Amino acid sequence: MVRPDWRGVFPAVTTQFKKDHSLDLEATQKHVDVLIESGCRGLVMLGTVGENNALSAEEKRQVLHAARDAAAGRVPVLSGVAEYTTDLAANFARECEDIGIDGLMVLPCMVYKSDPRETLTHFRSVARASGLPIMVYNNPVSYGVDITPEMFAELSDEDTIVAIKESSENVRRITDLTNVVGDRYILFSGVDDLVLESVLLGAVGWVAGLVNVFPRESVALFDWAVAGRWDDALSYYRWLTPIFHLDTEPKLVQYIKLGQQVMGLGSEVVRSPRLVLESDERASIIALFEKAAAERPIASTPLRTAAGE
Repeated sequence: MVRPDWRGVFPAVTTQFKKDHSLDLEATQKHVDVLIESGCRGLVMLGTVGENNALSAEEKRQVLHAARDAAAGRVPVLSGVAEYTTDLAANFARECEDIGIDGLMVLPCMVYKSDPRETLTHFRSVARASGLPIMVYNNPVSYGVDITPEMFAELSDEDTIVAIKESSENVRRITDLTNVVGDRYILFSGVDDLVLESVLLGAVGWVAGLVNVFPRESVALFDWAVAGRWDDALSYYRWLTPIFHLDTEPKLVQYIKLGQQVMGLGSEVVRSPRLVLESDERASIIALFEKAAAERPIASTPLRTAAGE
């Protein structure tokens, strides 16, 4: 297959809900449009931040149809694949292809912690279930399964596996991957508060969480880093890092959605078992976002527009 040109900021997009916890597809589409107009170069729907496992199969299809329509071909739309069995993941991959989604971000099977042989079999099976290009999501911290550089070397014969979202929280992995597999895969950072280090070591993309709250600024930070404008990138990175730390917390979804609400970009409503924040916890997160908004730095040049100008 032709290797896709995936690079730049790919938000892990939130799924918006109404007050009664039903899907708010219109609000989700509105946010997709904001992200694209802010300069994001791809979208990842139904990831962890998109509350994949809180949606029914039919709701997942509805979200993907809505995102595809809202993106209207402007950027590639990927879907998270986070199922409990390999067969379910393969079936969902085929559904995504039928819907017209541009690619997949595939996770290990949920709940069961597979060993290396089982993990490789899972990713091979999903890769062969459709013709869509795949980003493998490696997050041993959250999901208990580590896909090592040597395992990625074994997967290199699967043509549809084209990219890696590296979220081990060990930035050394970017270098280890490059040393073991060269440029076989497109490397994405998957941890907000390690993105600048990851770009320095060779990542060309970023699957980002807090971009949902500060989209234009997150795009500017990444683009400046890729362009080698380190002073500009570092000024934004130091400013955003206190909220970027939220990206690796268990309640990252609640934090990000509350940040969207603070900034007028969405609703804090989540589905159980997640609950909206309360009391001192809620007040502290609101204060963190309000402080970030008040201290927004002025860069030396205007932010890049969605058209790259």
